This record gives sequence, structure tokens and C-alpha cells, in this order.
Amino acid sequence: MAQESPKNSAAEIPVTSNGQLEDSHEHSFNRDLKCSLPVGLGLSETKITSHGFDGAKEGVVEAGQFPNKGSSPSPKSSVISPSSAAASRLAGQGSDLIIPTGGRAQQKSGPVVLADEVKNPAMEKLELVRKWSLNTYKCTRQIISEKLGRGSRTVDLELEAQIDILRDNKKKYENILRLAQTLSTQLFQMVHTQRQLGDAFADLSLKSLELHEEFGYNADTQKLLAKNGETLLGAINFFIASVNTLVNKTIEDTLLTVKQYESARIEYDAYRTDLEELNLGPRDANTLPKIEQSQQLFQVHKEKYDKMRNDVSIKLKFLEENKVKVLHNQLVLFHNAIAAYFAGNQKQLEQTLKQFHIKLKTPGADAPSWLEEQ
Repeated sequence: MAQESPKNSAAEIPVTSNGQLEDSHEHSFNRDLKCSLPVGLGLSETKITSHGFDGAKEGVVEAGQFPNKGSSPSPKSSVISPSSAAASRLAGQGSDLIIPTGGRAQQKSGPVVLADEVKNPAMEKLELVRKWSLNTYKCTRQIISEKLGRGSRTVDLELEAQIDILRDNKKKYENILRLAQTLSTQLFQMVHTQRQLGDAFADLSLKSLELHEEFGYNADTQKLLAKNGETLLGAINFFIASVNTLVNKTIEDTLLTVKQYESARIEYDAYRTDLEELNLGPRDANTLPKIEQSQQLFQVHKEKYDKMRNDVSIKLKFLEENKVKVLHNQLVLFHNAIAAYFAGNQKQLEQTLKQFHIKLKTPGADAPSWLEEQ
């Protein structure tokens, strides 16, 4: 009996009539793989079943320990897509992954970020920008139409007259403030010169014995004028500080409210004009929602305009009362101080400062003493 010659395993792969491999080649491949593994290394017995490498189907890898004598094997299986090498490595490391047939890995646990929470702030900012752009467009169109004489504007004649008077008075008060500051600067220079002149006369009265009395009289006179000038300077500076507070804080705060009122008036007229244009047009299923929305916006800006108009009226009333009270006291102070100074009435000048609770700063009073420095 003739001995059969060994055959190559590659020659035993059967091919069907249409050129495709039969499923029996999987058993041959598994047999060759088992033969190529050395025996006794403790490796897992592996069986690979593949239904094609097109990436759309799944493969099954069955892994298990070599059975010992008297024990039955307990294979474990995991689903792996052959189209993803990275997913296979993650599965070998013990990651908790589910790999569907499409080849995409999905993690079962971990932090979940909702797309709506990420998009909400951006959508809100986009909506705010859209509303601001629309409002700016309407207000700009209203301003241009008013300057060209084509658009109508809402006017409160009584309130507008009060605002014009306030602005005119502010300019006049600023002029008075500027002149008073100039007077204070010039008076300070004069007082400084008188003080230096008095010191020079006193020095000469000590060194010139034949003119001792004459130099002494002039030194006393210049020092007295310098002292009275410092008292007058304190009164003028107090007057400047009070008028400056009235002009640059109280009146300016009221004018800021007036600016807000004018902006609210422009918005009110812009949405009023928009509503009037929609009401003049046709009324159908498409325009009725727009008219209703425009009516709501018009009502909102009308309430804002009425509120700002009421605020301006109240502030103008309180400002007028405060202005009269402040200017009355300051004008009396300024008059009495100037009259007493040029009349040479030192007692009256000092009494005026006491009446308005004005404390003069002595030279060097702001500087700390040597004990405080220590």
C-alpha cells in the first residue's frame, strides 16, 4: 500500500464555481494556527471566526484557558469590530466599551455634556445682538427722518422749556465758576506777594535803625492785608466748591436723566411710527401677527417713556429747590466777604466765615508733625 504524500495546507483551500472561498477554510486556518502555537505556554485557546473584512460585519473572538484534566473549559466572548484597531486595543486594556457594527465606540459611563446647554448662552447672545441691531436701526431711522423733516416727534412743551432753561443756566454757572477760579488764583498770588513784601519790610526795619518805624509800619500793614486776603481766599474757595458741586454733580446728574428721557422718547417715536405704518397696510394672516407684536413693543416703550418723563419732572423740581437754597447762601457769603475785605473790616470778615462755618487752613497744617512721622 502506497504511503500518501503530505499535502500543503494552502493547496486544500476549496474554491466554488463563482470564485469565492468556502466556509471550510476557517476550520483549516484554525487548525494551522493551533499547530503553530507551542504547547504548554499557558496561552489562551483562540478561535477566530470571520465573515468578511468589509468592516460592515462583526467578528467573534472566543477566548478561554486550556482545560485541565477533569475540568471543562469556560469560554468567554466579546464583540469586536475588525475595522477598528484602536478599539481592539482599548478592549484588550479592559475599557468598558460597546463597539457597534458601524465601527464607532460608545462609552457606557462618564460625564455627559448636553448640546442644548452649550448652545444656550450663544443663542442668548445672538438674540440680544439681534434685538440691539433692530432697535438701533429703528432709532437711527427715526433720528434721520426727524432731521430731514419727514418724521413726527412727541414733544412735551412745558418739560422741553424747563430742560432748555436748565442747559442755559448750566452754561452761565460754568462761566461764573471759571471767573471765580481766576479770581482765587489772582488773589492767592497777591496774598503771597504781600506776605513776602511784609517779610522784606520787617527785615529792613531791623537792619535800618534810622528807618525802623517806617519799615515796621509797612511790614505790619502788608502782613495784615495778607491775613485778610487769606480769610477772603477761604471764603472764595468755599464758594467755588459749592458752585462746582451744584454744576458738575447735581445739574449733571439731572442732565444725565434728561439724556435717558430723550433716548426713551426716540425709541417711543420709532416704534410708534412702525406701528402706524403697519396699521396703514393691509390686514391679513401674515400682517396680523406683526401688528400684534409691534403693538406690544410700542406699549413697552410707551411705559418706559412715561416713566422717564415723570423722573425728569421730579428731578427738575428738586433741582430748582436745591439750586435756590445753595446759591442764596453762597451769594450772601461772597458779597459779605468781598465787602468786608475791601472795607478793611477784619472783624466783619471773620464773622462772615464763622456764620458759614468755614475753617481756614493754617500754613503747614496739612503736614504731619515730627512726632506723627516717628
